[in-house]
Amino acid sequence: MNAGALNQLELRRRTLLGQLQTADVNLRTGLHQHGMDALVRAHLERALAHIREASIAVDEQTKVRTVQELADQLTRIEQMQADLRAGQKPADESSTSIHV
Repeated sequence: MNAGALNQLELRRRTLLGQLQTADVNLRTGLHQHGMDALVRAHLERALAHIREASIAVDEQTKVRTVQELADQLTRIEQMQADLRAGQKPADESSTSIHV
């Protein structure tokens, strides 16, 4: 490949990284909006994870997880979080608090 072609590839890579960064910023901004439905929030969080994974793949030019691997790992994390929330019970105030 000649120098011109390499420069063109690098320009495209940098352009794509800029687009991914813009998407990242916009998704994070959307996550901070008040009154958002939980389902919408979950989709935005999942999209953000995919954008970040794509950014790593483009920026570092390395092998990253497949879309399915990432989705499976995110699902496992979400399930663990749900299990933790379900397992949390309000503390028994009589045994853990000091009352005067």
